[in-house]
Amino acid sequence: MADEGTRTPAEDQAAAKPVSPALRLRYLVPVFLFVALAAALGVQLLTGEPGKVPSALIDKPVPAFSLPAVQGFEEAGGFETAHLGQGEIALVNVFASWCGPCRVEHPLLMALAEAGTVPIYGINYKDTPADAERWLGRLGNPYARMGADVDGRAGIEWGVYGVPETFVVDGAGRIRHRHVGVLTPQDLDETILPLIEDLRG
Repeated sequence: MADEGTRTPAEDQAAAKPVSPALRLRYLVPVFLFVALAAALGVQLLTGEPGKVPSALIDKPVPAFSLPAVQGFEEAGGFETAHLGQGEIALVNVFASWCGPCRVEHPLLMALAEAGTVPIYGINYKDTPADAERWLGRLGNPYARMGADVDGRAGIEWGVYGVPETFVVDGAGRIRHRHVGVLTPQDLDETILPLIEDLRG
């Protein structure tokens, strides 16, 4: 076979043969599908309500779960399904020490807990026990109860795909609202606190 510098005219013509339309289409279809999917997600992000993500669990009972206490906070006990739906409206906040946005919203949770407006329960998601203990020891603990979801199993049951996430649970133990991302004072004032008041009737 001839090397690159000594190819015959016939070999040059074969090398320059255009790619068939069917072959080109086979390679372009995945690219088109990716672009279409990215465009659809972009439209959803730009036009959807920030922080509000559809959830199959809305208006359904909280999932069955049982979590041990977070290291260093054993005296408060763990967190499980039975702690919700006892006639009291509550917030369930999913957090982790490795989550930068969790640090941003933490002072707001502390203020909310100090005001006694609504009990807050915590799910410590896929965290290292020592890191979680250190983080809460430094920033404060706003949670009435919290559980360590070290393997992320409870998070799966709650439909969590990122942290922080916050859920409003009514007195019957049904999930009534899901907020994805950092909680802001505006989120509290315009959505979460009015919903809590409405649920209290």
